[in-house]
Amino acid sequence: MANILRTAVIQADLHWEDTAKNLELFSANIATLDDGIDLIVLPEMFSTGFSMNAEKLAEATDGRTFKWMQKIAKDRNTAITGSVIIKDGGNYYNRLYFVYPDGAFEKYDKRHTFTLAKENLTYTAGKERLVVEYKGWKICPLVCYDLRFPVWARNTEDYDLLIYVANWPETRVHAWDVLLQARAIENMSYCIGVNRTGLDGNSYKYNGHTGVYDGLGVPLIDSTSAEDFIKIVELDKSKIEELRSKLKFLQDRDQFNIKD
Repeated sequence: MANILRTAVIQADLHWEDTAKNLELFSANIATLDDGIDLIVLPEMFSTGFSMNAEKLAEATDGRTFKWMQKIAKDRNTAITGSVIIKDGGNYYNRLYFVYPDGAFEKYDKRHTFTLAKENLTYTAGKERLVVEYKGWKICPLVCYDLRFPVWARNTEDYDLLIYVANWPETRVHAWDVLLQARAIENMSYCIGVNRTGLDGNSYKYNGHTGVYDGLGVPLIDSTSAEDFIKIVELDKSKIEELRSKLKFLQDRDQFNIKD
């Protein structure tokens, strides 16, 4: 059915700064999925963990992890998204790739670099937001700290699905839960937030809380789980269209532009 987007979200404990082990981990997870998955969503910096060691870990734009994503997409006939440490033109980026089933791709560089962890001193912030069109859906993929800035996620394109890939620590997970729900409600769209679990190399603890919410902020999966998991959720675009037809809140939004 064209309206249904079968989406797999993968919550996992990442191997610190070990690309080989992380790609092996996610390959094994994806191998358990049945056929007919339309989209796979992985966490932020899923091949390394949230590291500032970009000089050591950064890959080229067509590097190992990107090529792995293309292979998964082609082999499984699915789209896949997640962010990777990339060196491009002499700068480092926390870059999200959205790879289509045929291997074509689009990219988004994290706009809001996390100053508390000094991410801004290592990674260059992106300037352009991305809305992809896939199987009749408009999808806006963003990265972690972007979640705290509602103007950046503002639904001016009438997208159907908002995605956040993240490494969001346990100490602030209540904010993660609330903000994901708020982004769904205010944008009248599905909202997915995929987080990691475990302990990273800086001793920060992550307890998941990967969530999927409908356009009214109602959770579609258990959004409090701290365990590693793979969950498949079927998103129905017709429900978003029906909601917006009945409740025309987006038509009352204020008009303004973002300036750097």
